[in-house]
Amino acid sequence: MTEKQILNPADGIAWMEGDFIPLSEAKIGVGDWGLVRSDATYDVVSVWDGAFFRLEDHLDRFAASMKALRMSVPQSRDDMRQILIDCVRRSGLRTSYVAMVCLRGTPVRPTRLPSACENKFIAYARPWVWVFPEPVIQRGAHLIIPKSIRIPPESVDPTVKNYHWGDMTYGLFEAEDAGADNALLADADGYICEGPGFNVFAIINDTVVTPNRGALEGITRRTVLELCQTLNLPSEIRPISIEEFKQADEAFACTTAGGIMPIRRLDDRIYGNDAPGPVTLKIKNLFWDWHARPDLRLEVTYDD
Repeated sequence: MTEKQILNPADGIAWMEGDFIPLSEAKIGVGDWGLVRSDATYDVVSVWDGAFFRLEDHLDRFAASMKALRMSVPQSRDDMRQILIDCVRRSGLRTSYVAMVCLRGTPVRPTRLPSACENKFIAYARPWVWVFPEPVIQRGAHLIIPKSIRIPPESVDPTVKNYHWGDMTYGLFEAEDAGADNALLADADGYICEGPGFNVFAIINDTVVTPNRGALEGITRRTVLELCQTLNLPSEIRPISIEEFKQADEAFACTTAGGIMPIRRLDDRIYGNDAPGPVTLKIKNLFWDWHARPDLRLEVTYDD
């Protein structure tokens, strides 16, 4: 791997084709199918207080996504893990948003067959990203159900992380036009799915419920279900209609880049006292406590 002096490593470090480079210099070709066809998969893991949280779970999901899309790269799992660690170590970031990406690449011979493409692995560490700004997390988010509906899972498998964000992007525009913080998409049958980069939960009759359709099986979502077991809170994965979600006692979103994010309004529905609910806050607090668990942490050894 090439050693290269990077003047401002805290702005982000990327790894491409054997080199560690400034994130601002990381580029892909205009013919790469990852660009022209959104033919790529990725995963994002957090570094908090100098340690990865649930890195092995993210590597598992990344491998499953690549297999589902019939992608393969020469880097082994151990190679990928070390590259991710090195991106963070070289950046010096104690709190970081760390991505692993597999691009379809470009065909190695004149053809339109995806099997002729040489897949590529890319990784990068950048300063922390909050899906909801911190003040929104503190007060609770105002979401809308946009007219844009979730892409059917028969078309694009939502359990494989992908860049097919047309539905999400339109939903974000609708939320911005409405003066809301973000969007929560439903499917064509009126069932709740997910938002742009986050899963959702509702507390209904003392049970913590999350949708079973049209949504990524998030690592943070999995953590929430485990937290519920620890807190002796009943939980379910099942269909939730828009109306049932709106009638819930509490609601919250969750994601790697933000953790547990309370929802205080959905369209005209106001939850509780227009503030984060008590069950949500209990789950949120324990979620951040779990970042100190040795079995879920991988410490980064920095250069300084």
